[in-house]
Amino acid sequence: MSIQPKPRFCFEDYLAAERDALDVKHEYLAGEVFAMVGASFAHNLITANLIRILGNQLRRGPCVALANDMRTRVEAADACFYPDVLVLCDPPRFHDERKDVVSNPRLVIEVLSKSTAGYDRGDKFACYRALQSLQQLVLVAQDRIGIERYTRQPENQWLLSTFERPEDAVTLESIGCVLTAAEVYEGVDLDR
Repeated sequence: MSIQPKPRFCFEDYLAAERDALDVKHEYLAGEVFAMVGASFAHNLITANLIRILGNQLRRGPCVALANDMRTRVEAADACFYPDVLVLCDPPRFHDERKDVVSNPRLVIEVLSKSTAGYDRGDKFACYRALQSLQQLVLVAQDRIGIERYTRQPENQWLLSTFERPEDAVTLESIGCVLTAAEVYEGVDLDR
């Protein structure tokens, strides 16, 4: 019995197909394309809370927070993702004139699900680390209070800090903001 090879795509072919797609999103990694599944209510509420909190704190500065429809290209890893939240503080570096793919976020936030947590902490994080502009990556659990903040250190080392109590304050030095766990999880039913 033979195994059918997976189709491989170059980034430009992936991007053309993704731009034509009307009702589904895909992420791209080194020639492979992965369909994204719909997000849960908790996932969407956490993302909305993050955008609101960051947007309010960033409204008078040079940084802007964007939600999950802005593609992020990681050329060094031949990858393209849809982060749940990204923050740009410098003028956006767009892939092309369509202005729907950026490559210079300073902060990326991913809301974890059971099916993606390992990938987000592993291969995806490895790709994000290739972004020279990225100063912090934040991973947020959706089924419990659990926030992981990774901060770039000298010599390309990453420092992990964890936050698991409602009163915990998550300082985002890279963009001059502070999140409290209680605000991030506001309205989220963690008992289910």
